[in-house]
Amino acid sequence: MGYNVAVDGPAGAGKSTIARLVAKEKGYIYVDTGAMYRALAVHFLKKGIAPEDTQGIIEACGDADVSIRYENGIQQVYLNGENVTGMLRTEEVGNMASRTSAIPGVREKLLELQRMLARENDVIMDGRDIGTNILPEADVKIFLTASVETRAKRRYDELRSKGEDCDLEQIARDIAERDARDMNRETAPLKRAEDAVLIDSSDMTIPEVVSEICSHCK
Repeated sequence: MGYNVAVDGPAGAGKSTIARLVAKEKGYIYVDTGAMYRALAVHFLKKGIAPEDTQGIIEACGDADVSIRYENGIQQVYLNGENVTGMLRTEEVGNMASRTSAIPGVREKLLELQRMLARENDVIMDGRDIGTNILPEADVKIFLTASVETRAKRRYDELRSKGEDCDLEQIARDIAERDARDMNRETAPLKRAEDAVLIDSSDMTIPEVVSEICSHCK
């Protein structure tokens, strides 16, 4: 059995960035579950399926193959043999992933792959329900959060650094709406596991958060 670290938290809390750095520090494999859901979202968007078309979404899962590979130490995400890594961080894909990840058929598509990786490797995995649903027996569970204002500003700065035109208040509204959707969805809602360590990164630097998580790991 592998040694498993689960990192959960709301959108924009920095889970992926932090988990990657912890993986590098501790020698774990980083499993980016959000990227896997986003890859499926790319698949649905390519097919022109509306997020509310649940049956269409479920059927589309049948011909979607998502895999994670490491090339020169960098994670690459493939959809049906195509590298879609560069498409995953757009707002359109993020919103589609948020709306479709609650569909049971979508979750089942990726669940066994995620658990197989965890059984066979020392992994750190981040998402919305890793510690509560996907890896309930994880050795370490972290719930990483930050205020809506902090998360919106981080996202705003990220987009501006890429030269994208964006509105801080709209980003904050989108994040608040996504929080509500993720916390209130029927299937595997976002919530802190009872045995998870709570870390609020609103006033912490990235190295401080990494150090805090590493202190709980072997």
